[in-house]
Formats: sequence, structure tokens, C-alpha cells
Amino acid sequence: MSDLIDLPEPDVIAGAPHPRMAPVVLGQAAAEAEFLAAHASGRLHHGWLLTGAQGTGKATLAWAMARFLLTTPEESGDGLFGAPPPPQDLHVEPEHPVARRMRALSEPGLFLLRRGPTDKGDKLAAQISVGEVRKLHRFFSLSAADGGRRVVIVDAADELNMQAANALLKMLEEPPARTTLLLISHQPARLLPTIRSRCRTLRLAPLAPADMARALDQAGVVIAPEDAGALAELAGGSAGAAIRLVNLDGLALYRELLAVLASLPTLDRGRMMALSETAGRKGAEDRLGLLLTLTDQLCARIARTGATGHPPAVEIAPGEGKVLTRLAPDARAAQRWAAAAQAACDRARHARAVNIDPASLVTDLVLHLARAV
Repeated sequence: MSDLIDLPEPDVIAGAPHPRMAPVVLGQAAAEAEFLAAHASGRLHHGWLLTGAQGTGKATLAWAMARFLLTTPEESGDGLFGAPPPPQDLHVEPEHPVARRMRALSEPGLFLLRRGPTDKGDKLAAQISVGEVRKLHRFFSLSAADGGRRVVIVDAADELNMQAANALLKMLEEPPARTTLLLISHQPARLLPTIRSRCRTLRLAPLAPADMARALDQAGVVIAPEDAGALAELAGGSAGAAIRLVNLDGLALYRELLAVLASLPTLDRGRMMALSETAGRKGAEDRLGLLLTLTDQLCARIARTGATGHPPAVEIAPGEGKVLTRLAPDARAAQRWAAAAQAACDRARHARAVNIDPASLVTDLVLHLARAV
């Protein structure tokens, strides 16, 4: 495995435990059932591509699949002649020796392929290099000695550079015996078509509010019960996005942005300046990035309200539906909001790229929306 000394793990969401620590996969029963059916058939595909929005549990599922494969006999039987029936879930007891070794990244049957350090070793590389993929050859040669099953988790396959992608493709084309490769991909369209064609795809769905609440609880993230529905709506069913929102107080930021736009057409300039100052504070780069994302989301909700004639079913802020309906009462207003939002957010992101003062950037963003609409 790649050794990352004194560097953060590249495949973990800030403020959350690593997916290998999660004991339960939540909200993905259909994907689990599809994998278990393939395992029970005795014709388990050697390559699996786990896709879906970031933060929906792809890595958690991959680690659960790996634990299952490394602790379950390859032929689980059909219940005849005393053979046990096929497993009904992926659960492995947390104190199982394999599960303990996997949490410690010391399981000899598992290889975790992810971004490693740069040549200087002072930070993480931006991509998975071909050098990281080549370490698989040593893993296969060593683990072949005991004749057991081997599992490779690639997190995330989107981060493979071209050389690394081609090297991994060769392994998918000629996989070593008794080996399963689990590729995690947030944007499968970015992968080589030949990689996609050699894998069986498991598509993960966005998490329902109840599963979202359980996932956050499992990750140790505390939220107010009354915010659960709004957080799930704003996060789009992604527990990863929800954790980021909680860490950056995203619900409050969205509601304040909504209040600023609700003051249109007169525009509450005092409120706008307070919002600008919050995003422009020293060390608030992540909060500024989130504000731009939330602006995209809010404008999309406004435009969708005008286009469909009714606001979203779930309100993120009290009274949001009335505000959205007033700002976009018809399809024509929806078109204006969609065009204005794209222009304003593109302008803001360009300003951020050239290091414009963040407070000025936010002020310009709001004023641009106000003028356009």
C-alpha cells in the first residue's frame, strides 16, 4: 500500500472518519443486493465500477465489499448437502481479524490504490501516478504465495493520470487469478471507455433523509433534528456534502444568502455587506467556495420554481417557497434568473482565480444578480 507519512489521507472527507471505519453501508440496499447475487452465482466479475455522486457511500460500500470478499469463501453454496446458504448481507463483525487489519491498513490481501506523496514528499500529488499503479505488481507477487483472494480498491479512479489509467487497464484486461478490483468513480465519463467496458457498474443512489441522518450519526456528525430535512435537500442526498455543510455552517450561509436576495428589488445593502465580510475573513477560502456553490443552488431553485410554477417540496429555510415564487413568478423570470446566475457565478469564479478581494467578489456577485434580475 501507499505510505503517506505525516500527510492527510487523500480519500477521506475533512471532519469525517475514513470510510474503512464505517461498520454499516447505509441507503444502498439495491447495490449490495446486486453484488451479493453475483457472488452467489459463482460468476463474480473481476472488475467493479462504483459510481454516483460524491459522498453517497461509494467508498464505504467498496470497503464493505472488500471485507466481505476477504472473509467469505468463494463458493458459498446453495444450501444443499449441508452447505450454508448464500450470505444475505455484507456484514462482517468489526472484531474479525481481517476487519481489524483492514482498519489498520495492514491486511495482506488488500491493496489501496490512491494518490501518494509528491516526489518531494511534502504534500499529496494531484493525481494517481503510474508509479503507484506499478506497486500492484509487488502486491500480486507477494500475496500470491498463500493462494488467497486479493482485492484492490482504487479511490478514486477519476484521479488516475493517463499513464496510470493505461497501466490499470492492462490489469483489467488480464486480471491476476482470484483478484477483484473495486474502482470508485465520481465522474465515470472521465474514465477511459475501455476501463468502463471491462467493469461491471454499480450505481449508487442519493441518500434519503432518514439514511442521511443515520450516515451523519455514524460519522459522529451532530445536527439539530429540525435541520435534518433541509440539510438532506441542500446536500442533494450526499453525506459527504452534508458533512461539508455542517463544518462550514452552510445552512446558515444559505439562509442568509436567501434573505439578501429576498430583499430585492430594493436590496438590503447592510445585509449584503455583512455577508461579504463573513466570506472575506482571513482563512475563509473554503467558506467562499461554498458560498459560490450555494449561489448556484439557490438560483437553480429560483429558476426551477418559475419554470414549473411551484417551489421545491422541501424548504431549506422557513418561508423559502414564498420568496422563490415572488422572485420567479413565471417561466420568463426563470430564464432571466438562469442566465443571470450563470453570468454572475462565472464572473465570481474568474475573480477568485485571479485573487480578487473575497469581500469585493461577494459584493459584486450580489450586485450583478440584482442588476440582471
